[in-house]
Amino acid sequence: MPILTLSGLLSGFSFENVQYYLLMFLVLCVSLSIHEAAHGWVAWRLGDDTAALQGRLTLNPLKHLDPIGSLAFLIAGIGWARPVPINPARFDRKHSIKKGIMLTSLAGPGSNLILSAIAAFLFFVVLTITGLVRVQADHFLINILTQLFYLMYFYNIILAVFNLLPIPPLDGFKIFGSLLPDQIYFKLMRVERYIGLVFLVLVLFGRGMLSRVLQAIRIPFDWLIWQPIEFIFTALWRTLGIG
Repeated sequence: MPILTLSGLLSGFSFENVQYYLLMFLVLCVSLSIHEAAHGWVAWRLGDDTAALQGRLTLNPLKHLDPIGSLAFLIAGIGWARPVPINPARFDRKHSIKKGIMLTSLAGPGSNLILSAIAAFLFFVVLTITGLVRVQADHFLINILTQLFYLMYFYNIILAVFNLLPIPPLDGFKIFGSLLPDQIYFKLMRVERYIGLVFLVLVLFGRGMLSRVLQAIRIPFDWLIWQPIEFIFTALWRTLGIG
């Protein structure tokens, strides 16, 4: 499925475009809120209650969404939320600071991958029910549900891959940095802001190139998530005699 841009909506205001962007907004609210809440929850489990004290252990989108990141998501299909604050100094003694940062950073993309698997499963559940009760596949409700679950699957994969890139201020940079020697890590931290600004420009104005990169990187995740679920349901459909 192509990553549509906002210009498609502004050009016509067709029912299909409006429906698409309403579903995209719902996907945005759910996906980014779960992503950020997962960061805060893991930090809390590691002993750092900074996010909890600031009310960030919630799925309320108003607590997490960033205006620029949300706009980038709607324009380019790639976005971000307000980072959940963590204080590595408050991690418990069972975990080093680097390990705590790595686990906390992994939580966000990991939650998106779990959500994508749930969405893929629900997508095929809807198709199965459609086949069993003989409802037309283009029925309005069926169309809404299948589009919602596919978008939820697709963009959570993209969000996970995007956030795993080893570029500041993304989670991948923190994961990658936790594996580096301290001397190299702190040198990178000194230029993190400048790299992040360049990357932000690339996201907003070079979405075509970035999109192609992410589409290529997401292929293994399709093999690990979508294809096994599709294989199981295809076998189920043959057993149930669903065409």
